Amino acid sequence: MADTKLTDSSNDVDGQAVVPASALGNGNGVKPWTAITQSKWFGYAMVPLVFIVAVSIWEAISRAGMVAAIILPAPSAIGKSLLELVTAPFFPKHVQATLYETVVGFLIAAVLGLFLGSIISQFPIMRTTLYPYIVAFQVLPKSALAPLFITWFGFGVASKVVMSAVIAFFVVTLNTMVGLESYAENEYLLMRSLQAKRWQIFTKLKVPSALPFVFAGFKNGITLALVGAVVGEFVAAQAGLGLLVEVYNFQMKIPLVFATIIVLSLMGLALYGIMELLDRKIVFWRTSSWEQDIL
Repeated sequence: MADTKLTDSSNDVDGQAVVPASALGNGNGVKPWTAITQSKWFGYAMVPLVFIVAVSIWEAISRAGMVAAIILPAPSAIGKSLLELVTAPFFPKHVQATLYETVVGFLIAAVLGLFLGSIISQFPIMRTTLYPYIVAFQVLPKSALAPLFITWFGFGVASKVVMSAVIAFFVVTLNTMVGLESYAENEYLLMRSLQAKRWQIFTKLKVPSALPFVFAGFKNGITLALVGAVVGEFVAAQAGLGLLVEVYNFQMKIPLVFATIIVLSLMGLALYGIMELLDRKIVFWRTSSWEQDIL
């Protein structure tokens, strides 16, 4: 078989097969452009670019009159409304109300979910008895319960806290149950062979193994708690961002509706980020997939 040489030319030399060096890329069999597009940093850089392109197209469509402003206002109008909203004197009161309902509801759901998930995972009879009722309660549309909670707990903060806790409860409970049952069988047998007591196995093996699942439930639960608080405010409220959405929508101030939704999104991102930070600090022995990509 003829020898293969690397050259910068595609012509044959002395009957030997010649492969252009440029065809082999960066030496690893990957062309430079392919290597760039497959890089995680390229994906991160694309995030703001996609946002800019999407907003630019949206602005152009709105200015061209292709969509009525009452249906889809221009991003520039939403930006002005957002500035108007955050500088209004009543804005802090409504943010505080929604944030309080969300955080308190999530804390109640977290405590109850951790307790019930631990009980169910440790005692098979409790799983057989309680789990069907938990699932049956979860499949209920929670928005249908909101008027009932208003009747029971009134128009104040309590009804929104209960609604927030109810929506976030199941995901924390389920993740706790799954996490406490995800321990390594070999480690369990080793602790049994060392005559470890049941509480020692629970605290030193099952709980550390369950923490990644628990925090995954917390991160989902905190966002669901925000949804629950806003749903409760839609039904009846004296303060809250959900109430502002209802008022502005009734007044046909659609840019202010979008501005309030942006504030809710930022609030959800901030709460999720706090849970992510706690996850990284407490479950310090685990490296997330995005950290592995960067490292």
